[in-house]
Amino acid sequence: MSGKEALVERLRRVSGKSPWVLAACVLAAGGLLTAFAPRPYVGLPLLAASPLMAGAMLSFRTALGFACVAVAASVGLDLYRERPASALWVDLAVIGLIGALALAVNALVESQRRDLAQARGIAEAVQRAVLPQPPVRVGPLAVASGYTAAQVEAQIGGDLFAVQDTPFGVRMIIGDVRGKGLQAVAAVSVAIGAFRQEAEYAPDLAALAERLDDALAREAGRELAQDIATEDFATALLAEVSVRGDVVRLLNRGHPAPYLVHEGQVTRLDASVPQMPLGMGLTGLVPGPDGAQADVLSLPVGALLLLVTDGVTEARNSEGLFYDPCSSCLVGRSFDSPESLVRALTTDVHRWTGGGQQDDMAILAVAQKPVAPDCPRGAGSVTRD
Repeated sequence: MSGKEALVERLRRVSGKSPWVLAACVLAAGGLLTAFAPRPYVGLPLLAASPLMAGAMLSFRTALGFACVAVAASVGLDLYRERPASALWVDLAVIGLIGALALAVNALVESQRRDLAQARGIAEAVQRAVLPQPPVRVGPLAVASGYTAAQVEAQIGGDLFAVQDTPFGVRMIIGDVRGKGLQAVAAVSVAIGAFRQEAEYAPDLAALAERLDDALAREAGRELAQDIATEDFATALLAEVSVRGDVVRLLNRGHPAPYLVHEGQVTRLDASVPQMPLGMGLTGLVPGPDGAQADVLSLPVGALLLLVTDGVTEARNSEGLFYDPCSSCLVGRSFDSPESLVRALTTDVHRWTGGGQQDDMAILAVAQKPVAPDCPRGAGSVTRD
């Protein structure tokens, strides 16, 4: 880093932490130039800039204080240098006008800040209503989740997840509605609502997927009839963990594959039969004799099931390479809880992208709570129902 870049970085840090320090330095520099410069008006721009900077970055009261000090300094320095009365009035008019503009800017910024805070509060309320945080314990599972919206101000986007304890075991969904931001909220609400209702009654994941497919298709039809733009399909991964917590069934409807994190290894669990996304009116690309069937695997104690959206798998670094959990910092590490896994993955994705967020990112991780010794412990291979 060059000396100039280092100075700019230092000023940026100082102005970011204490804006009033920068405004005060500008005010002092303007006063010194006005007092000792060989020509008049040299320090006037800096004297005028000080209240303007304060108005943009500080409170109204502080900005008013800087404006008053700048006006007083201008009058005092003009008297000190024995400037004519006409020059004194010109300086006073310039600084007074810019001070008034600074206060107007401050009022405008404060109004926008209040509006933004209100919008974020509404977004947070929508987030909690449409996409509530799952409990840390559901049936035989420990659960953790994370969500990062591509549109930070919205705080909600097209990704969704839910976990529900049912008579058939713990059922989960993670999905991605086409589109992002507030335009996708309605479709997310329909998908989550349908899952909450149907997860209690659908006899298996195939039936549950068909009912979700019907719900999204009906919603798309209603919006089309009303000439409303619609997010008409969603990728989804449905999972069901048995009552004992040792068997997992997975049904993937066009969604990124989940991962099994166990003993330092990260294994991608690709679907044995590809399926189409929900909401397209199709039950599957290659259905079996009884419709789309679920893949089955065992979930040993200590293993974590990781479900993600494409905000993780399609995150790009500066070289345009996609993020791959199977070759990430997760490999070779042990995690004592789903929460630690979600936290590590979120941090690593942000590191990979350099802090930029190209798409909504949802993460759901579950692990079996300790069970009795007679429960199965081996991680079986993927099979069919």
